[in-house]
Formats: sequence, C-alpha cells, structure tokens
Amino acid sequence: MTGWVVRASTEDDWREYRALRFEMLQDAPIAFLETLEHARTHPDEHWRRRAANTGSTSRLFAAVADDGRWLGSMGGFQSSPAAEPYLVGVYVTPAWRGREHGMTDALLDAVIDWARGRGDRLLLDVHEDNRPAIRSYLRRGFAFTGRTQPYPLDRSALEREMFLPLP
Repeated sequence: MTGWVVRASTEDDWREYRALRFEMLQDAPIAFLETLEHARTHPDEHWRRRAANTGSTSRLFAAVADDGRWLGSMGGFQSSPAAEPYLVGVYVTPAWRGREHGMTDALLDAVIDWARGRGDRLLLDVHEDNRPAIRSYLRRGFAFTGRTQPYPLDRSALEREMFLPLP
C-alpha cells in the first residue's frame, strides 16, 4: 500500500467524498442508485453528514492518497440491529483498479471487519450488467442468493443480491 491508506472517513472529508461521488456517478452510472444530476443538487450539509461516520448503523471507508485525494471508497450499512449488514457505495478510481494495486481488497477488508459481529453474512446488490464487479465479488468469496429486484433507475434491469459468510 504505497502512496495511500484505507481509513474511516470524517466530517472534514466531505469535499473529497463529494468529488469522488461525482466521479463514481459519471464513471459507473449503473453501479449506484443515484444520478450525477441528482447528486449535484445536494447541499454541503448532505456531504458533511454522509462523510461524518457518526452513526452506529453505517461506516464509510476511503482509500486516501498521500496528497489527501480520495482514490476509492466502500461503505457498510445496517438498517437495524436485527438486519444483516450491506456493502454499499463500492468504487475505486480506474487507475487504481486491479488486484496488483490491492486497493479494492483493502477497502473490502475494512468493511468486512466492520460487519463482523453484526450478522452472519454481508450482503450486497449488484447490477446484472456490472460484470467486473461481479467477477471481483466472486473472487472474494461472495455468492448469489438467488434474489433479484428491479434496478430503481431502470425498472427493466435487475439488481442481483450476493452474500459473503461472516465468520
């Protein structure tokens, strides 16, 4: 991990988080449940709150370059103490993708560590056409649950649920 670290975000990171969110929505629009146009309408307080990591039901992790720029992020979310945790907001900037960089694995490891003790498995939803993401999840031990749901931004497409057992 030369030149970057993975850490939990703080409220002071809101500008970097916003910049990365805009990048992710432009680069991979089918991977998220929001459009770039909609994200641009959020006030600064929205970004501060999302980056703050003050709640007990979610955690946002960032891969941060030595210069402070965010290179990737992943989050964990749990809707209630009885619900299983979800992996959300998965993104790594194109130049840092691939196993040789280790960034995707390091971010995922941070979310898995957060999720342990919160449920028996970590869930995620992935767009049926997001083949690179599906390959990455399968490589890390995720499997399909068999459940699907319509993708909210295009009801003719599906999101497929996957899970990873949590020891």
